Amino acid sequence: MPKLNLSQTAEYPIWDAQHTPRYAPDHKDLPPSATTNLAMIEKRWQALSSSVDKRILLDTQTEQTHGLYKRNIEHFIGTVKVPVGIAGPLRINGTHAQGDFRVPLATTEAALVASYARGSKIMTAAGGANAMLINEGVTRTPVFSFENVSQAGQFVAWAVTQYEHFKQLAHSTTQHGQLKDINVHIEGNRTYLVFEYLTGDASGQNMVTFATNAIFEYIVSQSPIVICSAYLDGNLSGDKKANSHTMRSVRGKKVVADITLPADFISRYLHTSVDEMVEFGQMTTTGALMSGGIGVNAHYANALSALYIACGQDAACVAESAIGITRIEKTAKGQLYACVTLPNLMVGTVGGGTELPSQKACLDILGLAGSGKAKALAEVAASLCLAGELSIVGAFCAGHFSKAHRKLARR
Repeated sequence: MPKLNLSQTAEYPIWDAQHTPRYAPDHKDLPPSATTNLAMIEKRWQALSSSVDKRILLDTQTEQTHGLYKRNIEHFIGTVKVPVGIAGPLRINGTHAQGDFRVPLATTEAALVASYARGSKIMTAAGGANAMLINEGVTRTPVFSFENVSQAGQFVAWAVTQYEHFKQLAHSTTQHGQLKDINVHIEGNRTYLVFEYLTGDASGQNMVTFATNAIFEYIVSQSPIVICSAYLDGNLSGDKKANSHTMRSVRGKKVVADITLPADFISRYLHTSVDEMVEFGQMTTTGALMSGGIGVNAHYANALSALYIACGQDAACVAESAIGITRIEKTAKGQLYACVTLPNLMVGTVGGGTELPSQKACLDILGLAGSGKAKALAEVAASLCLAGELSIVGAFCAGHFSKAHRKLARR
């Protein structure tokens, strides 16, 4: 078979000098410093395009509070403003979240806040959502390789005897974290250790990393079995990736929320019927299965990304947090029962970005800033997702989904 000359095909551009590597230094390289002092910020702006007005990103308030960002970002040049709207009141009868919550949502997508406001309205009118945090734990999963499976098994036999010492090492790195459990997975000559922690009111990714690293270094230096190679994380935790494992367990906080709505509420607020919403749920569950989706939900990611950005959470965790199950059924009395199960809510009310000015203000609006509030925030997040599921399913059933986006996005 003759070789294909890509330069002679219409589908591919001819390879020429513009694709040749260039090694000339960039004389406008940004100063490689993690500091946020004003002098360094000015140097970075001098290296950027002069066509950009720096006051857009480095406004007066940001300039005055620049020191607050030093633990959250490197190569700092300013802040980006994202519109924030309020959904609610959202009434929640939770194990930890009790009351009516005004929920700040940061987004650039028109119709999103309106949808969650509508879902919140119907749920509040019906007495509120029930919400229950049923499990919590954050994992880090180091991996170790050996010459063969026999040695991997011997390593496990030793490692399980070290649990109490592992706990002491983990606790030496944190005042708030606690090693909760260890699970073992052997794959051929490799062993994955799953360390699971309680992280208090912090989301906890850094906390579990530091704690596990202390244990990891002890294992590498003290293992009686020769370790061929080892890495702090073997990608089994599901950190910032959609994964099916947590559907049966937990990563972060696992929350269930549900509500029962009278049939007349469905027609009055959502302009559809119980039967239509149940049928829609059945059809879209089939669609989710055919698409290979993990869990079944309409748009948890919308609620969680907007809430996470507004309230200083790690937005990348939406990749794992936005999995779960939405279920809609008709009760024996002809009412609509709806529930959501989210096993992967990575939320915190201390640490990370929660203490930055705008983000803390949003947590203050919720009444959930500071210690002792993370479990309540998780129940708010799940209830918000439930509100969004009811609203979007109602919109599709009533034929209003496209109309609402056209009206609100193109006004």
